[in-house]
Amino acid sequence: MNIEILSILAFTPILLAGILLVGFRLAAKYAMPIVFIITCLIAFLFWEVSFIRILASTIQGLIITVGILWIIFGAIMLLNTLKYSGAVMTIRRGFSSISPDRRIQVILIAWLFGCFIEGASGFGTPAAVAAPLMVAIGFPAVSAVVFGMMIQSTPVSFGAVGTPLIVGVQGGLDKATITEELLQKGIEWDTFFRVIVSEVAIIHSICGTLMPLLLVTIMTRFFGKNKSWTEGLSIFPFAIFAALSFTIPYLISGIFIGPEFPSIIGGLVGLTIVTFAIKSNFLTPKDRWDFPPSNEWPSSWFGNLKVSLDSLTEKKISNGLAWFPYIFLAFLLVLSRTFDPLTNFLKSINIKFINILSEDKIDASFQILYLPGGILVVVSIITFFIHKMNFSDISNTIKDSTKTILGAGFVLIFTVPLVRIMINSGINSTDTVSMPIAMAQGMSDLMGGIYPFFAPTIGAIGAFLAGSNTVSNLMLSQFQFETANILGLSGTLMVAAQSVGAAAGNMVAIHNVVAASATVGLLGREGDTLRITIIPTLYYLFLSGIIVLLSFYVLGITDSNLLSN
Repeated sequence: MNIEILSILAFTPILLAGILLVGFRLAAKYAMPIVFIITCLIAFLFWEVSFIRILASTIQGLIITVGILWIIFGAIMLLNTLKYSGAVMTIRRGFSSISPDRRIQVILIAWLFGCFIEGASGFGTPAAVAAPLMVAIGFPAVSAVVFGMMIQSTPVSFGAVGTPLIVGVQGGLDKATITEELLQKGIEWDTFFRVIVSEVAIIHSICGTLMPLLLVTIMTRFFGKNKSWTEGLSIFPFAIFAALSFTIPYLISGIFIGPEFPSIIGGLVGLTIVTFAIKSNFLTPKDRWDFPPSNEWPSSWFGNLKVSLDSLTEKKISNGLAWFPYIFLAFLLVLSRTFDPLTNFLKSINIKFINILSEDKIDASFQILYLPGGILVVVSIITFFIHKMNFSDISNTIKDSTKTILGAGFVLIFTVPLVRIMINSGINSTDTVSMPIAMAQGMSDLMGGIYPFFAPTIGAIGAFLAGSNTVSNLMLSQFQFETANILGLSGTLMVAAQSVGAAAGNMVAIHNVVAASATVGLLGREGDTLRITIIPTLYYLFLSGIIVLLSFYVLGITDSNLLSN
């Protein structure tokens, strides 16, 4: 069978997912089981992968899924803990009193606080937290959703304490084969992965520098009385300052510490610096900008859900106590990754599965304490006592978190295994290359040397379809890596481009728009949001594509010079 046909067959699961999810608007819980079955059939009938290997790959995927769900559970559990303890209300109220200027509020709440929440929790929680807050202090509901979606960009690759990279990229790559090749060159997997993390941080920090300005200009153009771009541009110095307050510590963390911390540390440091700057009137505008009076708003700006800060909880909690869990989380995460005795202890509890069902190179492991989920659960438990929560609060926290997991889990138990089947399809009775390699060969033949420019867009398409940076990375990381190998380019940089593009794609991911819209009562009007969020998405994909293209062909970046440093 020639490579063109193989490439089309290999693309079929991804194309089918797009058709079902977007074309037929089928819910992911219905679409992904269908795609999983089709993937199994393609692997069995056309690649002639044995039934046992398909089954082993499925089991491997399910074990990886447990790790993903453990992280999601910990992240959501901490957020729910803070909701029921009254900490979220305290944090929200504090933001609303810092500045009356809506341009400053959107940067502070959506950009800085949203980026921090993304780093700590991920999985769409920034919109769930930030959107109701903005509505509560006077933002139109549709604008709150737009801004909540726009922050699903720069921090997302390092969201949920690094899940899109730790689970998405590492789970999406053929780790066993790549490790074997690296060891022949005297290079460890950790070094290879750290380079990818650093490249993701560098590209994001460049693209993210203009995101606060885009937030403000889109607000003044689409939601201002004068429909003016210049009213947003007038805050240019402050917007760039706020961006750099996040991206610089974000970049440093990504390069020198690891994938768990950039968005968390960037958000915390940025919030501290910018809040102090606002109170000191540093670079803040002399004029004050606000939305038109609410009685002049078009009906499309309103949501069906009325959000009030006072209605969230009656509990009162100090600012210090409200912020303590997040600060303590950041401290524990850094300590667990940098203090060797603690690192070794956490890693000592490791459930390993080697050569599942006796199939070569099909391994999986689950580190219950070292994975961010374990640390998040520990912080949640400590918070129960520090915030003096009662049994009903604890019960509601666990119940709400479990409910979220059940919803996410059903989709992932099909998505992750189908990705593993595709990756493991290279061992078959016909000596046919694996499905990701077949896709890569077809794509490289079609686009040739210009492909790097479109690499982030491929990642964005994956996120648009799946509604997740992590899932996009799981599906497409190996494909991007193989394409780079065929073109003779840096595999690490191409995988980094995949992750950056997948983060940008979150801004237009239908699943995320629906979830964000639901928090403020805007279900059914997702198209209004998408028509605006496509603007920053195109900006992000264009700039990141140019960066990747120049890195390959002007700077001459290769894996050899990256991994040897």
